[in-house]
Amino acid sequence: QVQLVESGGGLVHTGGSLRLSCAASGRTYSYYTMGWYRQVPGNQRELVATISSFGRVTLEDSVKGRFTISRDNLKTTVHLQMNDLKPEDTAIYYCYFNEPDNSYWGQGTQVTVSS
Repeated sequence: QVQLVESGGGLVHTGGSLRLSCAASGRTYSYYTMGWYRQVPGNQRELVATISSFGRVTLEDSVKGRFTISRDNLKTTVHLQMNDLKPEDTAIYYCYFNEPDNSYWGQGTQVTVSS
């Protein structure tokens, strides 16, 4: 059973920056994908960014050029650096972990960007 511990999030003004981190423990496989999804109440959860243990990155189009995802394989930790934040980035951000047998979600952390 994989456990995910999220940190970061909070309230910033438009144009500000935040950094989210997620540490995973209990993984079974050396190959995995970690990342972040976000959800606004009433909407579907959407992908923000993911990175595999081999370094393959996927970024949602609206965050390209503003958000950067990185990983520490030794610590099984992923970081999401969010720059130039916009009000439309306001959402609950969920850490995501996928390995061949299963997927796991963090409890979520609120990101609020005020205009």
